[in-house]
Amino acid sequence: MPLPSHTRSVRRPNGFVLTPQASRNHPRQFSLNLPLMLRVLVLLLTVSIVFADSSEQAIRRVLSDQVQAWNGHNIDAFMNGYEDSPNTIFIGKTVRRGYEAVRRRYHDQYSTPEKMGRLRFSDLSANLLGADYASVTGAFHLTRAVTAGGNASGVFSLLFRRTAAGWKIILDHTS
Repeated sequence: MPLPSHTRSVRRPNGFVLTPQASRNHPRQFSLNLPLMLRVLVLLLTVSIVFADSSEQAIRRVLSDQVQAWNGHNIDAFMNGYEDSPNTIFIGKTVRRGYEAVRRRYHDQYSTPEKMGRLRFSDLSANLLGADYASVTGAFHLTRAVTAGGNASGVFSLLFRRTAAGWKIILDHTS
């Protein structure tokens, strides 16, 4: 004898199996197939981990490219890590607003290869703040001759935004 329709499992076209779950308030409430839910959850977690790793790798590549450009005494290539926008901000001893103001600051303060010295980053930590934003903290170390200003070091925090051209710095606080 077949079971009444309210007690049978139903397989949906999308693969979900609905099973009757009786309760006092909802006698015909259905629950989803648990093994399928676990597989979907594992898939979503795997995709998010891969996405996070690829974003962090891309951000670290921007920073690595900046170090390479700086040590090649190429400020304009170094600036490729920043978003070319009037909203880009650099905070140091003063606040500079806009990509061009930040670029001018670097050109003014580091006008010769000797003043640029050799740059190195350390203690980098990147944290995704969603799909399109990330924060990065770290330390910088600038090695140069005493006559060019001497060694300099400090810390920084950066806010990156994912753009059509890749990850770009939109806020730089260096001290």
